[in-house]
Amino acid sequence: MKPRSKSLTLNLAKALNYALLLLACLVTLTPFYWLLVAAFKKSEDFFAHTFLPKGDGFLGVAWYKLTLDNFSRIFTELDFANNILNSVFLASSTAVISTITAAMGGYALAKYEFRGRDFIMGIVLAALIIPAPLLLAPGYQLLYHLHLLDSYGGLLLPAVAPAFGVFLFRQAMLNSVPQSLLDSARIDGCGELHCFWVIVLPLVRPMVGAYLLITFLGSWNNFIQPQIILQDADKFPLSVALASLQTAYRAEYGMITAGTLVSIAPLAALFLLLQKEFISGLTSGAVKG
Repeated sequence: MKPRSKSLTLNLAKALNYALLLLACLVTLTPFYWLLVAAFKKSEDFFAHTFLPKGDGFLGVAWYKLTLDNFSRIFTELDFANNILNSVFLASSTAVISTITAAMGGYALAKYEFRGRDFIMGIVLAALIIPAPLLLAPGYQLLYHLHLLDSYGGLLLPAVAPAFGVFLFRQAMLNSVPQSLLDSARIDGCGELHCFWVIVLPLVRPMVGAYLLITFLGSWNNFIQPQIILQDADKFPLSVALASLQTAYRAEYGMITAGTLVSIAPLAALFLLLQKEFISGLTSGAVKG
């Protein structure tokens, strides 16, 4: 093949790739665009137009039909600010507690030799295949006997020892933490806790960032557990508060979309902040070395 023909083929392939990526981007962003537009619609226009309401205004849009009432109503008619604080507290606490305990568990299983280690690892792997809905009933009964229903402790306690996190950190530490480095630190008089905080965690920082983000997202979007465990409306997170806007007889779609738009803003900001660690953490165990 001539160099010119080869260059033309590469350019065509690159153009095709960009076209496919642009198409995928448009398909992915279309629901977010619909959500953004729907949050500013009035109730009578919600189902009248798929996207922006048509009219005689600029670009053929009836701009006067868009309103900020949906955003003002979720903060005036609902205790939405309190729900946001509840979600921030629960998601942040769950992410930090789960990450620390999972990192400690993964470190112990990866770098310590003790009797029963393989048995514990087997329990961790077995816990990974148990569907979460099967644990709702026994978990509720356990929290009832511990008097933790209608409390934040009932949501934080199940996140203390996540099997998925323990397994992830074990694999990351097997590949990223050299045993010789730990031995050298111990010879120099470094204690076990100091060794964990100062040496081990910085080496697996990409996994820490990725797991923090994954756990924060999971807790922020958690709906089933808060709805079952919490009874006091003042303790509801955003997910439960938004669901309360839809009943069997009425649904405030404008307020629901406005609240959803507000609820995804912190997640987008957190992902932009931790996206480098998130991508590095997902690929940290892909290559051994």
